[in-house]
Amino acid sequence: MFTNHSDSYEQIRESVRRLCVDFPGEYWREQDEQSRYPTEFVQALSDTGYLSVLIPEAYGGSGLDLKAACIILETIHKSGGNGAACHAQMYTMGTVLRHGSESQKNKWLPDIAAGELRLQAFGVTEPTSGTDTTRIRTTADRDGDGYVINGQKIWTSRAEHSDLMVLLARTAPREASPKPTDGLSVFLIDLREAVGKSVTITPIQTMINHATTSVFFDGLRVPAESLIGEEGKGFRYILDGMNAERILIGAECIGDARFFVQHAAAYASERTVFGRPIGQNQGVQFPIAEAHVQAEAAALMVEKAAACFDSDQPCGAEANMAKLLASEASWRAGDVCMQTFGGFGFAAEYNIERKFREARLYRTAPVSTNLILSHVGTHVLGMPKSF
Repeated sequence: MFTNHSDSYEQIRESVRRLCVDFPGEYWREQDEQSRYPTEFVQALSDTGYLSVLIPEAYGGSGLDLKAACIILETIHKSGGNGAACHAQMYTMGTVLRHGSESQKNKWLPDIAAGELRLQAFGVTEPTSGTDTTRIRTTADRDGDGYVINGQKIWTSRAEHSDLMVLLARTAPREASPKPTDGLSVFLIDLREAVGKSVTITPIQTMINHATTSVFFDGLRVPAESLIGEEGKGFRYILDGMNAERILIGAECIGDARFFVQHAAAYASERTVFGRPIGQNQGVQFPIAEAHVQAEAAALMVEKAAACFDSDQPCGAEANMAKLLASEASWRAGDVCMQTFGGFGFAAEYNIERKFREARLYRTAPVSTNLILSHVGTHVLGMPKSF
């Protein structure tokens, strides 16, 4: 992916690959076993500036494009790691950079770029609304020179390890708005002093080590300058973050798929049963080859979506299709890899079962396969809406 571009991309890829050598499978297994946040890995990415690649140089970042961020995450996953611990700091930039005020950027971005602040939490999903974002119930009511926020978010990953949060809340009731998407506003929330007072974070145990949580807001007061952009127009703003998220996660899935294919091919070439390498059998060889083909085709869609995003073109359809194809390719490759390894695929020491569990997430989140197909069916192909 992105191999036919400038040397700077290849330098990034090689540098990230070298960084990942210091965080081998043993490191990730330990984090997984202890349900521990990979603090050392995130700090290493911060120290080398990889989490600030999208922040303009004027604010202390690298000023690179989404393609560079895709390469970083793809390389992490291909190396056996997991970028989910820190990828939000990249995709939330889609909302902050495009719609944040100059004073907000000057206040927050230099410290984020320097690694002194973390912007890792994206508060959108709620227990009662799921992917029907227009029906969220978290409210932000204007009160004097600020807003008072009440409500709950769920599946808000990394909230315990983030200083700041991009939050979507209703500033006007859905039924009182001309369109369901009106009346939604975006806020940049400073969590540092609020947690334990008006903000409560509750961890959720899951089948993967994803540091995900529920977040409760009980009378959280924030200053008016926390509002990003114009009040009531937040749904459109949040889409830039969501599109970036889907493209970047697509890149992670490509990394996972390549990890699976690489390990399956190597194991099939070395593992001897009945006097011959199992990879010599077409029943083993062909599924691995097919998984490779699917991954490389999906990578082209991820690259196309990133190019659309970087050129400020509408990219909702491309971002959704990239995420769908990449997540399906990684899941297919993971299944093939597990089947190739046989019983050893279930052994933690091979790192296959951990990656297999992690790969399953992206068929469901951040947007499910069925919702993507619905988007394509109605918004791309013009068919009647099914819900």
